[in-house]
Amino acid sequence: MTSRGTLYTVSAPSGAGKTSLVKALIDTTDNVMVSVSHTTRDMRPGEEDGVNYHFVDRDTFTDMVKDNAFLEHAEVFGNLYGTSTQWVKDTLERGTDVILEIDWQGAQQVRRLIPETIGVFILPPSREELTRRLTGRGQDDSSIIDARMQEAINEMSHYVEADFVIINDDFDVALKDFQAILLGTRLTLKNQQQRHCELLTSLLS
Repeated sequence: MTSRGTLYTVSAPSGAGKTSLVKALIDTTDNVMVSVSHTTRDMRPGEEDGVNYHFVDRDTFTDMVKDNAFLEHAEVFGNLYGTSTQWVKDTLERGTDVILEIDWQGAQQVRRLIPETIGVFILPPSREELTRRLTGRGQDDSSIIDARMQEAINEMSHYVEADFVIINDDFDVALKDFQAILLGTRLTLKNQQQRHCELLTSLLS
């Protein structure tokens, strides 16, 4: 019997390495997918529509909100982001774990609707390192970086709402921590009973 997949929210301040860690996890762990959010923000160099995000205009996004198409949606830095309810539901039913890369607001929305969601929060090793990472991107001016640092402090204050916290100092260590969360969850009694129902029954018969 195929057990239902587990839904994870992964939150972090900008610059903490969330996207890189999620990509590495997807590349090294079987049976897990990351949800591709819809957004109204402009596409950045190197991004692809349908791969990094589903890029839509504000009117289209608003129509989708009216149609209750999103499991969660939020406005960040003046741009809208949302997660498709139907895609998440279908993927979990197939037994595949789903990761949502969303901010603390979105994580709260998801947990209200799906209480069994597991929250993961990724933090930088220090504020100095976070500033260095944001500055090192070279894509934004100082005023944007300052705004992001203030937003990062606010974001980080919500780490207490997560089930697991990863400190991304050494990337390889952080990735192993991330993998351990998924593997450990798959070995819980509930999931093993679903996955190995026939075996467990036969062992006791």
